[in-house]
Parts: sequence; structure tokens; C-alpha cells
Amino acid sequence: MASLPIESILPALKESLRARSNAVVIASPGAGKTTRIPLALLDEPWLQGRRIVMLEPRRLAARSAARYMARSLGEDVGETVGYRVRMDSRVGKSTRIEVITEGVLTRLLQADQALEEVGIVIFDEFHERSLHADLGLALCLQSQAVLRDDLRILVMSATLEAEPVSALLGDAPVLVSEGRSFPVETRYLPRRGEERMEDRVARTVLDALAEQEGDILAFLPGAGEICRVESWLAERIRDPRIRISPLHGSLPQEAQDAAIAPCPPGERKVVLATSIAETSLTVEGVRVVIDSGLMRVPRFSPRTGMTRLETVNVSRASADQRRGRAGRLGPGVCYRLWTEQEERRLEARSTPELLAADLAPLTLELAAWGVSDPAELSWLDPVPEAAYAQARDLLRQLGALGPEGNVTPHGRRMAELGLHPRLAHMLLRAETLRLGGLACELAALLSERDMFRGAGAAPDADIRLRIEALRSQSAGKADTYSSGAGAGRAYSIDWAASRRILSEANHWKRMLGIAPDAGGSADACGLLLAFAYPDRIAKRRENGRYLLSNGRGAAFAELQPLASAPYLVAAELDDQGAESRIYLAAPVAEGELERHFGGHIMESSIIAWDREAQAVRARTRKLLGALVIREAPQPEPDPEGTSAALMQGIREEGLAILPWTRAARQMQARLRFMHKHEPGWPDASDEALAATLEEWLAPYAGGMRSRGDLQRLNLVSALEAALSWDKRRELDDCAPTHITVPSGSRIPIDYSDPDGPVLAVRLQEMFGLTETPRLARGKVPLILHLLSPAQRPVQVTRDLAGFWSKTYFDVRKDLKGRYPKHYWPDDPLSAPPTNRVRPR
Repeated sequence: MASLPIESILPALKESLRARSNAVVIASPGAGKTTRIPLALLDEPWLQGRRIVMLEPRRLAARSAARYMARSLGEDVGETVGYRVRMDSRVGKSTRIEVITEGVLTRLLQADQALEEVGIVIFDEFHERSLHADLGLALCLQSQAVLRDDLRILVMSATLEAEPVSALLGDAPVLVSEGRSFPVETRYLPRRGEERMEDRVARTVLDALAEQEGDILAFLPGAGEICRVESWLAERIRDPRIRISPLHGSLPQEAQDAAIAPCPPGERKVVLATSIAETSLTVEGVRVVIDSGLMRVPRFSPRTGMTRLETVNVSRASADQRRGRAGRLGPGVCYRLWTEQEERRLEARSTPELLAADLAPLTLELAAWGVSDPAELSWLDPVPEAAYAQARDLLRQLGALGPEGNVTPHGRRMAELGLHPRLAHMLLRAETLRLGGLACELAALLSERDMFRGAGAAPDADIRLRIEALRSQSAGKADTYSSGAGAGRAYSIDWAASRRILSEANHWKRMLGIAPDAGGSADACGLLLAFAYPDRIAKRRENGRYLLSNGRGAAFAELQPLASAPYLVAAELDDQGAESRIYLAAPVAEGELERHFGGHIMESSIIAWDREAQAVRARTRKLLGALVIREAPQPEPDPEGTSAALMQGIREEGLAILPWTRAARQMQARLRFMHKHEPGWPDASDEALAATLEEWLAPYAGGMRSRGDLQRLNLVSALEAALSWDKRRELDDCAPTHITVPSGSRIPIDYSDPDGPVLAVRLQEMFGLTETPRLARGKVPLILHLLSPAQRPVQVTRDLAGFWSKTYFDVRKDLKGRYPKHYWPDDPLSAPPTNRVRPR
């Protein structure tokens, strides 16, 4: 790794690139503008008249870099140096250096995989690791390996870990520039109680204005926080020489340019920015940085298929980049709104977008490139399998991929639009329905921050209100918009956002050849959104709660008119808890779903136990994902399915639903006794019988559907039929239902306890029997309950002989006194047994 001063980095880089190799440049903060590099390469012979393409992660940075280089040449943008970003292009026939955003590179590669007109691709600020940057580098490397071995690739960054990138680029040389940077004093400001982050930033701005010189750059996580801090400061700063300038990606180009432009002499500027100002561009005049320590990043969940914005702590690398903004022009100060102890717990670097983003756009681009397995390309980090699998499933649902994962003609057209696949599919489907104008408006609305601002409550979720507002209000006219559809709710409109939305909608109309005034009824919004979000078609359950076609639940935070719609499509919702909160949606008619999603509607027979009816119910259902679109009774259900549902119903209700007679319970108990004492006998416990219903009961329940039908069952026959003929004979021998006692009576045996079957018999009927009867081939003695004439036990024993010899005489004395008319002989072993008062 070479470490060179700024004046030597360019010759060393040229020498490396002349050797037809790739390169990595690490430019330290303050090392000088990286725009010097493409200018210095213009005259290199290996370019052979081809263009230099330089990538910047953001539109603002691309325009700023192009202007700077054009000024260095004394030209206007669009001559030697131009730029190309989404919806804006300044290039001409003489353009040699083209500064583009990363998504534009993907479009260039898909149009010409060899990049025949390009000599070198420069990836600037690569440490940001955007999804398009990783994809662009992977595609360029394959193009270089297969089609263009003379294509140069240069990766530049201020905080990049160079070694992994160098290895990815074939052990490319790493050149480090140690340019000039001014010292920046870092001040840590611990949190004060429960003070809100926005209030802390605003108060620190006031302190810095009083204590420091120069302009101030304050970093906040998002546009909402910027707006609140701007309002707070506007109420307290009365000095007209101090200008407050917001800077975030959703602002118009003019407002962004004004925020980074230098102030007139005698004035000061406070720039309230998102991470857009962290790298890639220089905000003129900044000497003070105030860092909230927070940033907003998208987090995608493969489980739900949804992306939500999450506010997270910055990494140490990002915090250092932000601090460096204060040392560009001279010594500066950085206020960090956290402690040094908290800083030690920060992550070293931010998570690459590839590892946390929705991969549907990347997956479609790979398919259009001809790659079905990301492992075919070279990546700094492997593509996450779960997110990639979810993306492929979505693209198949949208018709962009075929069964084998190859791109379809429809998918190729989607990729050419450069929109998210959901919105691209919506635009193409809308064209066939002559709803292209409305689809363009919806695509623009969904690509921007919501233009509605609630007046004391969350804005109405009905996206049709936004369409009506766009069409009925003139751009630039601040007003309050209310609609009968909103039940009197009032909303202020962000007119800057509405102008951007209208501009983008017109861009898509031009691209698709749709007339500027083409629209379509806003009532079709739900259908168009269903094309884009088939997994978020929702059916009403109750009280503003819905079931999505992907099986997830969703609900409105508070009831509103849209909450009564039988069906709707949720275009924007979060991914929190068991039920996602719906932010944007539109109603859709059931008939439209059946007409336009017939290929996705599956018909199935549902045969299931109905606990309320205590019967099997057979119904035919039309399902769109998890949603039941239509349901009707099935007159002749499948017998096997009916039997299976009946058996499941018995399990749910418990075996008590069956008609258990005394004989049936005795049969079950005898089987349990044999299972306990004889090998090879089946388990007949309630648990085992419930688990094997299909084997022993189902053959006897043919044609039955309800609890009432089950009462006709003969459970004795059903249990007995499960035994072979030999087993039945063995059962009778080893566990008979009755036993004949000396008196001649047949007495039933109680097998309730398989360890000790019971014979309850009058004592007088056992006279003359010397040994206790035994079961199971003599293994198990019966427990004898010897009864008095009143059928009450006077003795419980397993040792009849011992009873006669030891206990009988005491019992006889008591019984003779209580039952004097009965027969109580002195010698029970020689006395005749009787079931009468006295023997005949």
C-alpha cells in the first residue's frame, strides 16, 4: 500500500491504470477534491476517445461535482463535463466526463453490457455501500472479465477498508492520499434529562452561534426532525443576517443548491441536513458541525416482505466523516450530542445496504443481466439468501420471472423503467387498462414523502385524497385541503412535495408516451395498487382490522372512513408487532379482484370440524393468498376428507364425545390390562386411542358427519375388530369379562386399574374356594372385595386362603350379629357356597 502526498497521487494512479489494472484510492478527509482525478485522466492514451464515468451516491453530489469540474475547465456543464441523474441530464456530444448516480450506471450496463463507450468507471464515496454501488461494481467486474479486459475500474473513498476491495479487484494497488486537513476540536455534550433530540440540537445551534464563527452544519436523522428544528430556530433567531437552510433529498434542486452555496459577505448560514451532507459534497463556509448521532436507514424484513425506516446510531466512521466537514476551510469545532463512553459502543462502520434492504430491484436487475444465482458474481458481502428468496417469490408473483427464475419479456420491460419492480409492474398493467396517467401519479406519490400533513391528527390513509389534491390544487399555492371523503378532516399540503410529485408523474408520462393531462378516475387507485402490492390486498375483519393476503394482520391506528371498506390495498404500512399499522391505502372491489387476479385465485375444498355446529362442514373456497374471496357449501364432499375431519373433530372435542357404554369402557379397560401385562398388545389408553382413530374407529364411522351420528357407534365392536382372531381368544382367556364363583354366579370383573383388577362378590358365594382367582395366565391375582349381605365390603384381599384362616372368624362374629338370619358357618372351606340367605 503506497502512502503518497496529494501532489504525487495522480502520477502514481496514472501509472497503475496504464498497466491495465484496477485501483483503489483512499483519500483522507481534506485531501483535495476527488474531482481532480477524472480531469487528470482525460489525456490518457488508453481511453482511446472513450468516456470517463464517475459515480456519486446522490443526485445533489453528482450535479455539484460536475459543476466543480466544469468550472475548473472554464466551461459550462454539458460540454466536456456533464451529469446524468434521474429526471435530469446535462450531457452533450463533446462530453468526456459524465458524473452519474449509481442507478444510472445500472441502466447503462443493462443497455450495453460491454460499456463500449466507457474507458473507466470511477466509484466515488464507495464506503457508503449503497445497493446500486455494490451491484454496479459486481456487474462491471463481470463485464471486465468476460467482455472488456481493457475496462478500468477505480474505487475511491475516504474511510473504506481497502484490503477487501483490493482483493475483490484482483489485488489492485491501493494508493493513499495524505492531504491537508485542519484540526477540529471535538466537544461531547451529554444528554440533559428527557430533553428531546430536536430541542438539544436547536439549543446547541444557538450556543454555537454565540460562541463560534462561520457557518454551522447540523446533522439530523430525517426531514421531519429538520422541519421541527427549523421552526424552533425561526421563532428564536431574529437576526436577518442568519439564514436557516434545510438540506435533504426530498427538497427541490434549487433549495438543495442554495443550502450548499456560500453565504454573501456579512451573513451566516445554519444548514440542517440529513446524512446527504455527510460525504460527496462540500457545504461552503462550514466551520462548526453539530451531530445528533442519529441517521435513518431502511430495514427490510424477509419475513413480512416490508421495509420500514429505522432511526439508528451513526457508526464511528460516519461520525468522523461528519466531524471532518468542520475542517475543510480552517480549524473547526464539532459538537457531538453523546458522551465519549457512548462513542466507544458505536459500531465501527455502517451496515451495507445490501445486507438490510429490499432485494427485489437487485434481483430483477440480475435476472435481466442473465444471472439467476448471485454467487456467479463477485461481491464484497454475500447476498442474503432469505431476502433474495423472498424477492424471487415476489417477482414471480409480478410475472417478472418464469418458473426457472429466468426473466420474462414483461420482467425485462419492468427493468428498463428503472422503478421499483412493484411500481414498474403497476405502470405496465395500467397501460393495458388505459389507466397509465393515474398509475404515473400513484408511482410518483409512492416514490416521495407523503405530501399531506395532519392538522392535529394523523393524515387520512386514503391515497385517493392525494390524487384529488394533486389534480385540483395549483402547484405552489399553500392552502388547506379537506374532502368529504375525509369526513371533515383537514390537512395542510406540502406544496414543495406536491411539485416534485407532479414533476415525477409527468416524467413517467413522457417516458411511456402518455398525454400530460391523462388521468383516470381516482376510484381505480385500489386496483392499480393491487397490481403493485398483491401481497398487501386486505380483507376487513372488524373495527378497522384487516387480514393481508400474505397472512399478516394490519389495522388503522384510529378509525377513519376507509376502515369500513370490505377490501383495500395497503400501499404503506409499518412492520411493528402482530398487526402492522396502515398509513396509505385505497379500497378495491371484490369483482375487480376476481376479474384481474383470476390466475392467482385458487379454489380449494375445505372439509373441517365445526365446533359450534358439532359437525363436519364441507365448503368450497376461492382463495387469494390467505384471503377467502368466496365460500359456498359443498354438497357431496370427499368421503376420505369427511372421515379425516370427523376424526380430527373427535380429537378436538375429546373421546367423551363418543357413546361410551359400560361394556365399551370395560373392553377398553381389558385391553389396557393386557397391554400392561402381556407383550405385543396395543395401548388402549384415551391418548393412544385418540392418536389412532383412523385405524380402529374410522372404518365404523363411514357416512357419519356429526356428533349425533356418532351416537350410533358400537364401540365394543370397533375396539374388538382391531384385534386378530387369536388376540380375541387370548383376551377372553387372560382377561375375561366375568368369572364364575363357587356359588355358580357369573360376576363381572372391574379392570379400571390395570395393576389390580377387582372382583366384588358376596363373601358367602366364595365358601369352599381356597385360592384367589388369577388372570393373565396366572400372573395377576384378583383383588377380592368380599361383601356383606348389604353389598358393603367387609374385606379387601388378594390372599383368600389367609383370609379364611386368620380373619374370617372375626368378620363372622360381626356379621352374625348384624345379619343373624344369614348363614355363617364355622368352617367356610367345607360349607356350601350360596347366593341366598341360607343354602338350600
